[in-house]
Amino acid sequence: MSTDLIRYDLLAQEALRGVVRHVLQDVARTGIPGDHHFYISFNTEFPGVRISPRLREKYPEEMTIILQHQFWDLVVSEHAFEVGLSFSNIPEKLTIPFDAITGFFDPSVKFGLKFEPLNQPAEEKAEKIGPAPRELPRGAGSEPQEAAPTRAAEAPAAKGDEKDAPSEEGAQIVSLDKFRKK
Repeated sequence: MSTDLIRYDLLAQEALRGVVRHVLQDVARTGIPGDHHFYISFNTEFPGVRISPRLREKYPEEMTIILQHQFWDLVVSEHAFEVGLSFSNIPEKLTIPFDAITGFFDPSVKFGLKFEPLNQPAEEKAEKIGPAPRELPRGAGSEPQEAAPTRAAEAPAAKGDEKDAPSEEGAQIVSLDKFRKK
């Protein structure tokens, strides 16, 4: 079998991250249309992720944010996005490189993308600022109820939103491993 010198896996992952970038650019320009809302999971240890020390301590590896009703100052660039969210009534500004994103899910249409973790150069790993979040926010304007620490996988639904809680059942999750020969 030949070696993939073109690296189709990386090209496909870059294209799918472009989908997330495009959606967020549209939202920054015109707002979230209809019932759409987004669960965005990301690696908090990835170089370029900027979150407060308080959030970094609470979520040392991965965090999921929800962009729905209560977020502000969404700014999208080619390589990252910034957004304002409130956690326990404390406003925070987060900067998240697109390469740090590990998952994107829009429960209103049951569409999801799961990303392969990108390798970080050794020097960049050594520069990480500190730990990151374990519990998941319930919504863009709130933090989860006290619960056992969990890796970002599923955020509890807000009251009345049980039907929109992230679920792989019936969702169209696209994983790059599905297309890759091993």
